[in-house]
Amino acid sequence: MTQVDHVVEHRYRARRLDIRVDRPFAEFRRQYEQAVPPYDKEAFDALVARDASWSDVLDLMRERAPHGFLIYWSSDDLRPMMGLAGASAHCVEYLMGNHTIAERMFRHDPTTMLYAPLRTAITGDADGGGTRFTIEQPRCPTGSFGQQGIAEVGVDLDHEVADLLDHLDLTVPVGFRA
Repeated sequence: MTQVDHVVEHRYRARRLDIRVDRPFAEFRRQYEQAVPPYDKEAFDALVARDASWSDVLDLMRERAPHGFLIYWSSDDLRPMMGLAGASAHCVEYLMGNHTIAERMFRHDPTTMLYAPLRTAITGDADGGGTRFTIEQPRCPTGSFGQQGIAEVGVDLDHEVADLLDHLDLTVPVGFRA
């Protein structure tokens, strides 16, 4: 029988940001997916295959992620499935991240990958209006590890998310640039 090695109860609370978007769902989704392009597995796997330098990884990430993040996974609009139960809202979920930033936490504690990549969602009313962008503030869970190096990455991620929100013409919530 195994036993729990370690339980961490922390005082850090999640801070979910639900940002109103002044564009229709489909339009904002396109803008987001252009700003945060898909992860090109083949390109990054090629670096691993040739045992490239970390500098090469950083260069490729800068080239492929012009606004700091890539989409590692996304759901399609959940509306068709949820519609079977009568729901009519649009919802697309994403795992958005940057593995070169995540590595800065990983080196301290691999369990930080519970919080990387970041989860985001775009939702909208059935008519395409009422669009919202939702994300949890990265610094909140990263602070729970009690290690300065990890907490600093969380703050850096807050700044990266703020820059992305600026690019998408969304309001940057208070506390993201602090």
